[in-house]
Parts: sequence; structure tokens; C-alpha cells
Amino acid sequence: YAWVLDKLKAERERGITIDIALWKFETKIYSVTIIDAPGHRDFIKNMITGTSQADCAVLIVAAGVGEFEAGISKNGQTREHVLLAYTLGVKQLIIGVNKMDSTEPPYSQSRFEEIKKEVSTYIKKIGYNPAAVAFVPISGWHGDNMLEASEKMGWYKGWKVERKEANGSGNTLLEALDSILPPSRPTDKALRLPLQDVYKIGGIGTVPVGRVETGILKPGMIVTFAPSNLTTEVKTVEMHHESMPEALPGDNVGFNIKNVSVKEIRRGYVAGDSKNDPPKAAASFNAQVIVLNHPGQISAGYSPVLDCHTAHIACKFKEIKEKIDRRSGKTIEENPKFIKSGEAAIVIMEPSKPMVVEAFADYAPLGRFAVRDMRQTVAVGVVKSVNKKEDTSGKVVSVAGGVAGFLTSANKAHLQSLTHHPLHKSLVPTPLLCQIIPSCSTPRCALLLLLGFFRFPSCVFPPGLFGQPAPCLHSLPALFSGVKINLTQH
Repeated sequence: YAWVLDKLKAERERGITIDIALWKFETKIYSVTIIDAPGHRDFIKNMITGTSQADCAVLIVAAGVGEFEAGISKNGQTREHVLLAYTLGVKQLIIGVNKMDSTEPPYSQSRFEEIKKEVSTYIKKIGYNPAAVAFVPISGWHGDNMLEASEKMGWYKGWKVERKEANGSGNTLLEALDSILPPSRPTDKALRLPLQDVYKIGGIGTVPVGRVETGILKPGMIVTFAPSNLTTEVKTVEMHHESMPEALPGDNVGFNIKNVSVKEIRRGYVAGDSKNDPPKAAASFNAQVIVLNHPGQISAGYSPVLDCHTAHIACKFKEIKEKIDRRSGKTIEENPKFIKSGEAAIVIMEPSKPMVVEAFADYAPLGRFAVRDMRQTVAVGVVKSVNKKEDTSGKVVSVAGGVAGFLTSANKAHLQSLTHHPLHKSLVPTPLLCQIIPSCSTPRCALLLLLGFFRFPSCVFPPGLFGQPAPCLHSLPALFSGVKINLTQH
């Protein structure tokens, strides 16, 4: 199946999954989107990006001789993937014990039971309840127990799961997928959509892609992208090449936006509703972290990479405020010099580059993170509170709304007298592109009339046009309160 999903040439050559493939198929109950996350350590940040967008994790464990042992070893990928899935909020888990055809002897019951026992012990330590996890022995290559029950494992009596909401049972991996419980969708919260990728599509334009985590995305909505504080209008919303009237939490969508270059937004940015608690860059944030696997001590100044939603950015442990009991949350020590493996602490963190995080209590998917260093996950954490940057300097593109009346009657009189101004002889006709936001035909025409045929020497307006002193062209937006104007000289 990876052979079908892994389309990149490099992946075919190396036989491993590098980026995140999004594929869709239909079951009797669900429309399932597979985010095929990479399983190789070199590409762990891609795996985190994919995992942060999932409702359920399907952990594929290799049953082959030596393969399982390598994955479940202290530094193995199986351990790290389960840990990251739980940390990133994926609370439902299915385990496919793959390559049953290559056990000794083939389709060995004892090998399956051995793997099930060891994996159950580990996932329980992390926080999963093994009784709620379906373990399915499969062979992806031969199709055993994938869609239909296999005749080669007569000893296998199927899987059973026990959950508060509903119990489930079945034989195949497909049936296990149909037993997933759809999580409640936070449609009442403000929009948060972390960008997975940004594409430039001929004839359409810039199309950001990502999963709606909270809120609703609709065509016509004015969205703000943080941390760059860029605001624009959503033209269309699509999922699996079909246009949608709205996208809800859990939907993986692409949406076309107006007049924004593919270079202006990127993976890790977050889209939100500009009119309802829009996302903002974090100057710093308070977090509760648990150190899992660090060979030494973590002290103030430590700057590992933080993986939060689809962002991967170095963050500094600015201050370790208190060491706490990881279960009760009670303070053990104030202002400790350091923390080490197995310990939990409240810390102040500072991103090295603009980054969006949210308090876990407000927007859970953007409030949990993994800390990576030395090619492994050294800690996990949740955001308690955020000190947000109040940045008002972002670009605004084609936002609807009226500004009629900013060109006053006095200014109109100045405009009419402009041809009689002493500087008129030195004014050189030149085209000037003027974009007014919000767009309104009346002031646009007036301003084009005012600016479109003249280039003022030293980019200065004639004295008296707007009062003294004569303003520089670049300060023009400041002249009109509440009106943003972008001027580009051609």
C-alpha cells in the first residue's frame, strides 16, 4: 500500500515514506482520508505535521524477525510514533501487526500474541487504554485481514474493543476503521486552520491547504494569516476536488484566496476569521512540559525545535519557573536550576521566529507540542497561556467595506486648484497604480484623479494640498484614518 501512496521518486528509490500523502477512500460508514505519515527518523517532523491532523492513528508494526524488536527498542520509531500521536491529541488508536506472512513460521499466532502483549504494555504507559485498541494481524502485501477475513489465520478470533461510548468487534482492518468514533467538532469556537502546504495552481492562483481544527471556513470570509498578519478574502473552498459551501472541524481542505502570492504564506502559518479572535504571533508563552528522554539536564537558555500543529520552530526555554509533580500538578520546587528526564515543569518559552500557539484550554489542537533535539523527542508539553504580539502592520488585501467621504470637500477644492499650483510645471505625468482597501469606487476614482497623472518631486505633495508640512507619498495612508492604501509606482 505504501508503494501506491509513495509517489515521490526519492521515496520509490529509498522505499520509505517522506512527505505526507493524503488519499481518500469510502467505507460503508465513513469517508476516510489517510494521512500516510513517514516512519523513518530522518523525516519525523513530516510525521508530526501529519499526525497533528488525525482523528485516529493506525500504527503499523512489522512482525518480521528483528523488525518489531528494532521498532519497539528504547530509541525505536514505534515508541516515538505512539508517544507523538498521544501528545498531539490523537486519542483513538488501531494497531495493525503487519508482515504476518514473514514470521517464522508464517502467520504465527505466538508471534502475534508476543507483539500484542509488549505493545499493550507500552501504550498503557503513554496513556492509551489497550482494551480500547483493536489489534489486527495483517499482511499488506497479500491482503490478509485487510478487507476480508484471512483463511491463513484460523486461530484469530477477531478483535474486540471496550469503550465508554460504545463497544466494537470485527475481524479486519477495514472493520476497525469503521469502529472509529468521530470526535466532537468544535464548530462554536473561532476559526483555526494550520496550513499544511501552499500551492500555486495555474488559472486559479494561490491555494493554501490544511485541516480545519476549530470553527468554520466559508467562501467570502475575510481571513487573517498569522504570524505574518496578512488579511484577504476566501474565494472558494474545496475538499477532494469538490466545492463546499463551508468546511467544518476535521475537514482537510484547500481554499483559494485573493491577491496573495504563494511566497507570502507557508506551512506552519495559521488562518483565522479576521472578525472573530484572529490568530496572532506569540511573543512568548507559558507551558507545562514533561521531559521524556534527555541524556543530560535542561536549563534556561536551551533552544530545541518545537513541533506544534504544522509548525516546526526553535524555541528557547527562557525561564524554568517551577518543577511540578507530573500527576498532581503541585509545585515541588520554585525556580529550579534545571530539569531532567522524568520531571515536569512550568516554563516560559520564546520562539526564535514568528510562531502561532494557543492556550490548550482555548484551542487544544494548537496548544500541545513536542520538543525535539538530537533527532528524537526529548519532551512534550501543553501551552498554559500566551503573550501575543499586538502587530497591526500586516498586509490587507481586497477587503470589502466602504470608505466614501474621506476625500473632503476642502480636499476636492485643493484638487481643482492643483493645475494652478506653482509646482504644476515641475510635475511629470506617470502612471501610478493605486489599490485602496477597503475598495470603494468613489474614493478610488478620486485618488486616481489626484495621483494618477502626476509624479511629485522627491515624492512630496505640493504644500497646501493636505496642509503643512507637505507629506511624503509613503505617509499617505496616515492621512486617512482607518483607511489602508497600498501604492506601487510603476
